[in-house]
Amino acid sequence: MPRSGRSGCPINLTLEQLGDRWSLIVIRDIMFGNRRRYGELLAHSEEGIASNILADRLKRLVASGLLKHAADPGAPAKGRGLYSLTEPAIQLVPLLAQMGAWGRRHTRPSRALSVRAELLERGGPALWDAFMEELRYLHLGAPRPARSVFGELQAAYEQAMATKKGGRKMTP
Repeated sequence: MPRSGRSGCPINLTLEQLGDRWSLIVIRDIMFGNRRRYGELLAHSEEGIASNILADRLKRLVASGLLKHAADPGAPAKGRGLYSLTEPAIQLVPLLAQMGAWGRRHTRPSRALSVRAELLERGGPALWDAFMEELRYLHLGAPRPARSVFGELQAAYEQAMATKKGGRKMTP
């Protein structure tokens, strides 16, 4: 990627690519929720992203090389497509894991919505690497890994959400 922006500082350049609130939320939803279509991203947004904001962020993320957009073979309407993470986006896993860990320690997160962050924090770099390997399989066509970290994270999330909806007290 060519260097552009206010300065050549790597933190500044990263923030210029990812610094708005919605870009990382969209990447999070594709990465952890396997939401690959515009409609899925819009309908299942915990934060309630507006359709025009979502469309804009998807275009920006594709233009910046963090997402790829390809025709969806299962969609009858022309122009519908699937979004896939690129290798640079997959390499954001450690950053997102650290952000989740920081948020768990220094904010008041929902227990149900922080369960994946907790698992990633406990699993550390070995789990992050295994998750990135699986994301490469899901998004880039790499060989299927032996372990499904996505499945583990999703099962924990679904259990936490079911417990939340059932009204039972969740253990920390």
